[in-house]
Amino acid sequence: MKFSHFLFHQSQSTARLSVAFISALAVGLGSCASTPSGESNAAQGGEKLQVMTTFVPITNFTKAVAGDRAQVTQLLPNNVGPHDFQAKPADVQKLTTADVLIENGLEMEAFLEDMVKNAGNDKLAVIDSSQGITVIPNEEEEHKGEEHAEGKHDHGEEHAEGEEHAEGEEHAEDEEHAEGEEHAEHDHGENNPHIWLDPKRVIQQVENIRDGLIAADPEGQSTYEANATAYIEELKNLDAEFTEQLKPYAGKTFVTYHDFADYFAGSYGLKVEYLVGIPAENAKPEDVQRVLKAAKDSNLNTLLSEPQATGSPFEALAKDLNVKVGTFDPLESGGPEALEADYYLTAMRENLKNLTAAFGGQAQSWVPAPSRQRTVATLPQFVQVNF
Repeated sequence: MKFSHFLFHQSQSTARLSVAFISALAVGLGSCASTPSGESNAAQGGEKLQVMTTFVPITNFTKAVAGDRAQVTQLLPNNVGPHDFQAKPADVQKLTTADVLIENGLEMEAFLEDMVKNAGNDKLAVIDSSQGITVIPNEEEEHKGEEHAEGKHDHGEEHAEGEEHAEGEEHAEDEEHAEGEEHAEHDHGENNPHIWLDPKRVIQQVENIRDGLIAADPEGQSTYEANATAYIEELKNLDAEFTEQLKPYAGKTFVTYHDFADYFAGSYGLKVEYLVGIPAENAKPEDVQRVLKAAKDSNLNTLLSEPQATGSPFEALAKDLNVKVGTFDPLESGGPEALEADYYLTAMRENLKNLTAAFGGQAQSWVPAPSRQRTVATLPQFVQVNF
């Protein structure tokens, strides 16, 4: 089974449309395409199962399991991640003819609820790939962040310093977010949603996707099972590579741009620090000092930005530390090749290479690198951090 790779991301959006409003518009557009309740759209038309996925890693996993048995289409544009997505009427209309919708879950795709409701597709089966997976509560992350003297910014949580203000004091949150309620829609809820960055948990996601596809298309059971088994073997190999190569750095801390790597770090005995909680936030002086301390304590050679970051606040920090700036791709978006099933495997191996270099080591070659053209993401330019 062949799998391909690409790296590319889009900067953080600062405005979102009302999902409920555009969803209502789309109902009229898509109602004529809806079929009577009963059989799935694919069954009625004698076509392939129509599967809609949300964003890049979910598309990778689903295509690996479905193979040629189903038509897999991604809801979000490939170069837009869940943080940036602005739904359009045409996006809701896509759901009116889909048989299956597969999501990461854990409120990563908070925009889906209204879209699904207003699509009016009674036959749509929704597969939550996070079902049964052990998660990290955001509350637990907040407690961990208290050790950083207000430096931690959790998804869906108010900043720790806001808890110190009396009820009568106003706008603690507004002081952190110049755009007021703009970031409310990036709330990830009770639990950290970034499970796809831990290959061990991805195995469970793949199993959930397999079982959901079998339920929607029982005749394809043997295909889905065989494909899932093959892909799970690839994931086990990937996990073994990470385990072996990161073993010498157990207990060390690496630094990323935003807070996405807790599952990954915990899976391999590492610790992680980050400059901001979500990409839309602005770093504070204490964030900068916390990152500087972590980098010095772990004697890092590289600070790990990400392709979708706007600007490069790490450029100045790297200069102060006399270290390099690299990337750790959270895989939330990418270029056209990111929609291929193998993107996850190859992108994660690139992350391993960059992380090993950050610790001062050199990644081993576990598998021959196939010859392919790749677009190299240009490192974002420096954006001044105001103290």
